[in-house]
Amino acid sequence: MFRHSPFLALLAALVPATAAHAGTFHGEYTVSYLGLTVVRASFASQYDGDTYRIDGRVAAAGLARLFDDTTGTMQAVGKVTQKRVVPQSFRADYTSGKKASMLDIRFADGVVASTKVLPPPKPHPQDWVGIDLADLKGVLDPSAATILPAPDLDSVCNRTVKLYDGEMRADMTLSLASKGEISVPGYKGPTVTCQMQFEPVSGYRKGRKGLQYLRTKSRILVTFAPLGQTGVYAPIHATVGTQIGTLTVTARRFETTQ
Repeated sequence: MFRHSPFLALLAALVPATAAHAGTFHGEYTVSYLGLTVVRASFASQYDGDTYRIDGRVAAAGLARLFDDTTGTMQAVGKVTQKRVVPQSFRADYTSGKKASMLDIRFADGVVASTKVLPPPKPHPQDWVGIDLADLKGVLDPSAATILPAPDLDSVCNRTVKLYDGEMRADMTLSLASKGEISVPGYKGPTVTCQMQFEPVSGYRKGRKGLQYLRTKSRILVTFAPLGQTGVYAPIHATVGTQIGTLTVTARRFETTQ
């Protein structure tokens, strides 16, 4: 359910690993399809100066469990400044039935130093777009990709996020769609909504219909909210158009706990 689906990297980046420069933050999220919850996720973030650690849990929910009873944990470590996020490590462990999977990404000097995937991926087909070393410079893991330092709401959407999920490299370009306000348990205040353009760069199979749809036809909107006075913004709501319908990511709780 979670690993290497056509929109795995996108969903991972939209289920936020929220943060704050000091203290801790707790977030709970659902991913729904046709009004039915299919994924539940929760994250606990700890910050000490410019260092962050994010621990998360993700699980299939509702009717989705009839087809893929997947549960997983994630942990991300790195640093965040006023201008950029510098990941150090990302690890995800998933279990689907009796089958276990693992993804471990390590970074050094802003470059992917190693990637470990278990079970090992199958041999790539001839129409596979391989990853070059240059593609792995300045990239963010799925958790780090949700931490957006910005001086104000107007500056949140004006960027391109370079995402690497352990297999695929993709660019997610954000542009301003609208501003508004939102109220959820733990947060009430201003938001900014960005329209996202998803563009696979490498690490994917040419002609894959799901990716082609995300690149050319999908309407992706992500709403961000500020985390106190930290200068960091994180997703609080998102909608993703796919071939099977619209997926919606919603924060059920979005609060500083300490």
